[in-house]
Amino acid sequence: MGDRSGSGRRGVGEYSAKKLVACVVGLLLVGTGAWFALTTGLDRLPSKVCDGAVERDLVIRTLPRTRTAEEGSERRREGVDLRFSCHVYTSADSILSGVARVDDASPQAWLSHYGGSPARRTVRVSSDGIEALAEVDGDGGSSSVYVPCDPRGVRAGDADRTYAVVAEAQVVGKARVSGTALGQALTDFAYRLTEHAYELAGCEKPRDFPDELPRYASG
Repeated sequence: MGDRSGSGRRGVGEYSAKKLVACVVGLLLVGTGAWFALTTGLDRLPSKVCDGAVERDLVIRTLPRTRTAEEGSERRREGVDLRFSCHVYTSADSILSGVARVDDASPQAWLSHYGGSPARRTVRVSSDGIEALAEVDGDGGSSSVYVPCDPRGVRAGDADRTYAVVAEAQVVGKARVSGTALGQALTDFAYRLTEHAYELAGCEKPRDFPDELPRYASG
């Protein structure tokens, strides 16, 4: 009879090695799945958020990776009282939010309110009467967009007043980018809310909204 002890030990060793490999592979798969689940919450949002006004890719460009994310929007009132808001909440405690409303404000009043403080570093662009600016200090910031509008329901006595759709956007918590890049992302977000609110408000003069506003100069 042959010596079976050697072959038995080899069999046990081969089994143990295969079991170890299987365990390692299993752990890697579990780890990969956990990482995927923890970082793809934004990718599971609808392709367009904010009542279809904003592309999901813009949100992904603005907010950090997160396990879960949810979006929502709300429309209040109509005409001169219109207010449209949108938010994206994440489990990473970062929030992208914005609101667009019809306001009685001239371009000068808008600029004074959103960009008039010398203590704030801002960048500004314009295109065919559309004005936009962003605060680009450090990791935080905000943005506002101004579009002239004669909303549905303006009273005859108010004909000489200056109306506009004004939007503002900000990130609370950490963002994926900072400085001018964050200001640009927030402006793009506010711009899409403005375009949507312009239609909801029934602004009297049809307007062609360009695909995007001029880019802010970096630096």
